[in-house]
Amino acid sequence: MDFEVKAMNPHILKLNDRTDLATKQMLHNVIDKKQKWDKFKRLHLLLLWSSVFLAFCFLYYFYNKIIDPYSYSFEAVFSAVFSKESHLYIFLFLVGMFGAVRVLYTKREKAEKEYHALRSEIIDRSKDLWKEDSWKKRNEVYELMKKEWDINLYHVSK
Repeated sequence: MDFEVKAMNPHILKLNDRTDLATKQMLHNVIDKKQKWDKFKRLHLLLLWSSVFLAFCFLYYFYNKIIDPYSYSFEAVFSAVFSKESHLYIFLFLVGMFGAVRVLYTKREKAEKEYHALRSEIIDRSKDLWKEDSWKKRNEVYELMKKEWDINLYHVSK
């Protein structure tokens, strides 16, 4: 059990008089879920905008170097497109990037659902987690969670 306590966030460990060990573990888990969700959200947006930017760059190149000079004939455009292997590799790379964006989106959505489910469980079980004397001190825990990790435990709604 000491191993679990040492792995917890130091801010959570300082809540000795406000929560018990099970509640601390739940708070630690919700922090982990929030950080995982934030990580996937950042990665998803970074990869999305990178792939959109690269796709526009490729389309710009494609139009200026292939479509415009060879616009007199479809056969000439087709020949220019397939004359270089790099065009195919760039196209496959962009398709792969958009596929990775889709995979990251599904991971992001899953992480968000897990985070909100655990957060909702803490809110629903708050009467069991903070009994009698510690009920008044739960507000301090809620404020800490909101201030440090932007986790709202006052309301179930997002």
